Amino acid sequence: MTAHAPLPEATSNPPLIDRDHLSTMTGGDAELAQEIIEIFREQADIWARMLDPANPPQHWADAAHSLKGAALSLGANGLASVCATAETLGRRDPPPSRPEAAVALSDIKDALGSALEAAAHLGHEISRTGKI
Repeated sequence: MTAHAPLPEATSNPPLIDRDHLSTMTGGDAELAQEIIEIFREQADIWARMLDPANPPQHWADAAHSLKGAALSLGANGLASVCATAETLGRRDPPPSRPEAAVALSDIKDALGSALEAAAHLGHEISRTGKI
């Protein structure tokens, strides 16, 4: 008999999109969930362009704030969290250095990419099954 290595423990990373939240926000309406996903994708496209550390901090802090709201409506809590951090940084007095801003905005872009990918997968699944 050969010994088997123990199975790795399951990680408890939260999902990129909280389906329960989305279901609650939409009353379980799959069509409405699809609309929220599409609005999120549109908002992400609009506001992500302002996430440039060369812009005045107030501008990218406003973009981070708007993305945070869009993320919260979808249940993308990880993205909302990094947006909140960047928003706070952008409204700080004295303003952050450009390298500080670049790191915070890079964190948003990384989380945003992951959230957009998760939203696309979820949207596809909802269109296939008709369920959130």
